[in-house]
Amino acid sequence: MKLHGYWRSSTSYRVRIALNLKSLDYDYAPVNLLKGEHRSEAYQAVNPHGTVPLLDTGDLQITQSLTAIDWLDRTYSQAPFVPDDPAMAALCRDLYFAVATELHAPNNMPVLTYLRSEFGADDAAVIAWQERWIHKTFTPIEQRLEATDWMGDLPFGTPSLFEIVLMPRLYNARRWKTNLEPFPLIRRIETICATLEPFQRAHPDTQIDAT
Repeated sequence: MKLHGYWRSSTSYRVRIALNLKSLDYDYAPVNLLKGEHRSEAYQAVNPHGTVPLLDTGDLQITQSLTAIDWLDRTYSQAPFVPDDPAMAALCRDLYFAVATELHAPNNMPVLTYLRSEFGADDAAVIAWQERWIHKTFTPIEQRLEATDWMGDLPFGTPSLFEIVLMPRLYNARRWKTNLEPFPLIRRIETICATLEPFQRAHPDTQIDAT
C-alpha cells in the first residue's frame, strides 16, 4: 500500500494512525501542499479531488480519510477500531463523527485560508475561530465521557475510531494554543495515546516531509 499525504494534514495523520494500529506496512509518498503539488496534473490524474490523503491499496484509490479508515477496519481484523458491545460501538461512532465532521470541517485549512483572504482575519481572529469550534464540540464530548463507564484506561478499552480522529485535532489545537483546561478526560486520553507506538510513529513531527 502507498499513502500519499502531507505531514501536517490532520486527515493524513488519521490514516497513518489507522495503518499503524493495524500493524500494516506502507510506503509514504509526501505531497507538499504549500508548493501546490496536490494541484499538479500528475497528482490529479490519480486523485481528481486534489486532496490528501490518498490511500492506494493496489486495487483501490481511496481519497477520503474516513473511507480509508473504514476500509482498513473491514479488511484487516486485527486491532478492531469499534468495540463489540452495541451500545459502546454506537457511542464510539458518535464521538468519532462529532470530531471528524462537526470539528474538522470548520477548522480545516482551506476554511482558515478563506477567512484570511476573503474576510481579512488576522492570527487572533483565526485562533478565536478555531477555539470556538473546538469548545463547541469538545464540551459535549467531555460530558459524555464523564457519564460513560470506561472499558479500561481508554473509553473503549483499546484505541478506537474516536482516538484515531481525536489525536490529530488535539495536535492542531495545541499548535494554535487553544485552551484545553476544561477537558480533563480528553487530555487524559491524549496523554495515554501519546505513549503508544502507533500514535508516536504517526505524529506529524516524525514524518519524512516534516519541516
